[in-house]
Amino acid sequence: MVQLLMNYKLIKNELDEAFYSNSETKLLKILKNNSILFYQLYSRKYGIQPNFSEVSFGDKYRCDFAWLNDNSDGPEWVLVEIEKPKMKLFTKKHEPTADLNHAIEQLKSWGRYFDHNPGEKKRIFGAVARFKYILVAGHHEEWAQEYAKEWRIQHNKDTKIEIRSSDVFYRALELFNKREDEFWSFKEHPKSLTHSKLEDYWMNYSYFNSWRTIL
Repeated sequence: MVQLLMNYKLIKNELDEAFYSNSETKLLKILKNNSILFYQLYSRKYGIQPNFSEVSFGDKYRCDFAWLNDNSDGPEWVLVEIEKPKMKLFTKKHEPTADLNHAIEQLKSWGRYFDHNPGEKKRIFGAVARFKYILVAGHHEEWAQEYAKEWRIQHNKDTKIEIRSSDVFYRALELFNKREDEFWSFKEHPKSLTHSKLEDYWMNYSYFNSWRTIL
C-alpha cells in the first residue's frame, strides 16, 4: 500500500506539472512511462495489448501512441494524438480554434494516407480491419460548456475521430488509487514500447496468422 501511494503521488505530481506548464512534451513522457493512465481510453480493460509510442508512417506522419484491439471480427488499430493539456479549443465566437482544427486535420490526414497507401497498413501493422482515431486535447471545463458539447456531439456524428479531454488521465489515476486490482492487465504492460518493436510484436502474435492472409 505504501508503494502504491508513493507511485500515485509521484505520477500525480508529474501530471500536475505537465498541466500547470501546459506542456505536451512533459505529458507524453509521463504517458510513455505509465500505461495505467490509458485506462479510460482502452475499450477493453482486461487482456489488453501493449501500446507503442511514436509510430511513424510515410515521410511526415506520426501518431503519439498506437495499440491493437484484437477483436474477433478483425484487428482494430487505435491511433492516438495527444495535444497540450490546456489547449484552447474555441474562440470567443464559439468557433473551433486554429489549434483544434489543425489537430483534427492531422488525424484525418492519417486516414487519407492509408487510403492512398493500403500496402503501408500491412507493412506497419501486419493486418488492419479498421482504424480508430482518438484525439486527446483541452481541459474538461471548456468541453463542459454548452456550445462545446453541442459542437462535439455533431463532430462525433460526422467523423470517425473520438475526442477526449486531457483530464481522462487524471480520472484513470484516481481510479487506480482506489481500485488498483482492476489495472492488472495494464501492469503487465507498464510502459509504452518503442515503435521499433512493433513489427516483431505482430510477427510473433498468432492472432495475426489468419488475418494477414485475408487483409
